[in-house]
Amino acid sequence: MSVLTPASEVILRHQEQFRSHHLLFAGDLQDTLATEIEAASVRVHTNQYHHWQSLIRTLGDNASFGLTADSIFVKGCDTLIYYWPKSKHEARFQLRSLFSILPVGTDVFIVGENRSGVRSADKLMEGIATFHKIDSARRCSLFYGQLEQQVQFDQNNWWNSYQVGDVTVNTLPGVFSQDNLDVGSRLLLSTFDTPISGSLLDIACGSGVLATVLGKNNPGLSLTLSDVNAAAITSSKATLKANKLEGNVITSNVYSAIEEKFDWIISNPPFHDGLKTSLSAAEDMIRMAPNHLKYGGKLRIVANAFLPYPALLDSVFGRHEVIAQTGKFKIYQATKK
Repeated sequence: MSVLTPASEVILRHQEQFRSHHLLFAGDLQDTLATEIEAASVRVHTNQYHHWQSLIRTLGDNASFGLTADSIFVKGCDTLIYYWPKSKHEARFQLRSLFSILPVGTDVFIVGENRSGVRSADKLMEGIATFHKIDSARRCSLFYGQLEQQVQFDQNNWWNSYQVGDVTVNTLPGVFSQDNLDVGSRLLLSTFDTPISGSLLDIACGSGVLATVLGKNNPGLSLTLSDVNAAAITSSKATLKANKLEGNVITSNVYSAIEEKFDWIISNPPFHDGLKTSLSAAEDMIRMAPNHLKYGGKLRIVANAFLPYPALLDSVFGRHEVIAQTGKFKIYQATKK
């Protein structure tokens, strides 16, 4: 067995009742339990590209990646095992989308860490399914219910928009800074106070706000945006379109799908994967940045001041500079020589 999350360990306590079932795993699945559990059949839908990459090695076509699952993919599944994400709004979006394509009578198990807000599952799904808590362990809760009615789901009803200056930002549930521009990104944008040119890559682009603001302020700047999250990819495309900008939006696990070299790489990199702290994406981004920068190209990122990036930047680039800071954030820049 691989290392399992506490939520998966709770699921395993009930594995006897899954053996004859056709399972659909969805939500914030952080491990490979789906490839190891004994069941009549197993499918996984994830909107996280890096999780999909690790699942397809074993599951092949029985793992799907995208913003929402489709009815053909879930056909024949009689049991949903849903991992609660850290955003309640994202959970509602994903569950309602699944409940619009799963048949009435589907067994539904919802599991998550208590600190993620999973205990509001029964209230959130009122009238669609009645949930009862059936287990509590490892600081997680497991709820069970049956789908009582299919729901209508229209993705267009879930958009949120806000303005950053003259830029319109469009976001879907589960995207970082869904309701307004976060303080770190604002600080990073403030450091671009003179015109820039050439090509720019925005890694972990989220809503696409960084690249869009810089693209609007610097006509002729060539934009590439990447993220692992399907909701972020969809949101970034919508943000570029709303601001009449062209850009290449790529689903990529850091540089996994990026081949070219850039004048600028910018990022407000995540330091969480789900609820757990994870610096691996940011560290990979820094470590491999010279392979994707032209000579004289710059990496400029914002990070919480306590994160251990300075030593890594120095070991990769030889040196770095702090070009802005507040009590909480620092803007780091390093140049490829």
